[in-house]
Amino acid sequence: MTDPQLRHVGLKVGGFEAIDVEEAETGIFGFWVFLMSDAILFALLFAVYGTQLAATAGAPGPAAEFKIDSAFWETMVLLLSSFTYGMSSFAMKYGGQLRWVVGMLLVTLVLGLTFLGMEANDFAVMIHDGATPDRSGFLSAFFALVPTHGLHVVAGCSWIVVMLVQVAAFGLDDRVKINLLRLGLFWHFLDVIWIAIFSVVYLQGVMR
Repeated sequence: MTDPQLRHVGLKVGGFEAIDVEEAETGIFGFWVFLMSDAILFALLFAVYGTQLAATAGAPGPAAEFKIDSAFWETMVLLLSSFTYGMSSFAMKYGGQLRWVVGMLLVTLVLGLTFLGMEANDFAVMIHDGATPDRSGFLSAFFALVPTHGLHVVAGCSWIVVMLVQVAAFGLDDRVKINLLRLGLFWHFLDVIWIAIFSVVYLQGVMR
C-alpha cells in the first residue's frame, strides 16, 4: 500500500496533508522507543519492590496498610479513562468530530484527576498510620514505585490540558492528530502499568 491515503499511523485517521507520512510514522515510532525505555524504568522499580517485600523491619506491612477496595476502584476509574480516551480517538478517526474529541478528552481528564485524588488519599492514610518511606525497605520500595506511576498520570493530565488548548487553537490538523496519537499511547501505557501494580503490589500484598 503505497498510496498515502491507505497508509496510517496508529489509527486510520486518513491521509496527512501538511506532514509527510514517513515523517509521521517516524514520530510515532520514536515515541514507542520512549515508552519502551519507560517500561524498563518500571521493570527496575518492580524488581526492587520484589526484593524488599519481606524487609518491613517492624514497620507496617502490606496486609496492614493496603486497602484493596480503594485500589480496585482506582483501577476501575483508570480503565474507564482509557475507554473514554479510546472513544476520543475513534471520534477523531471517523470524520474528525471535534465536539466528541473534546468531550471525551475532558471526561478522560476528570477521571485522571479523580484517580490522582483517590491515590493521594491512600498515601495520606498510610503516612498518618506511620507507614512512611523511611520506616523500612518495603515502604521505601513502595513509595518509589507507586508514586512514580502517579507522577506519570500527572504528566498525562497536563498533556491532555495542552492538547485541549491545541485543539481549540488549531483544530484537528496533522500535528494535533499525531500528538493525540502519542498521548493515547502514553495513556494506555499507564493503564497497563497500573494493572501490573494492582496485581503485583496490592493483590499480592493483601494475600501475604
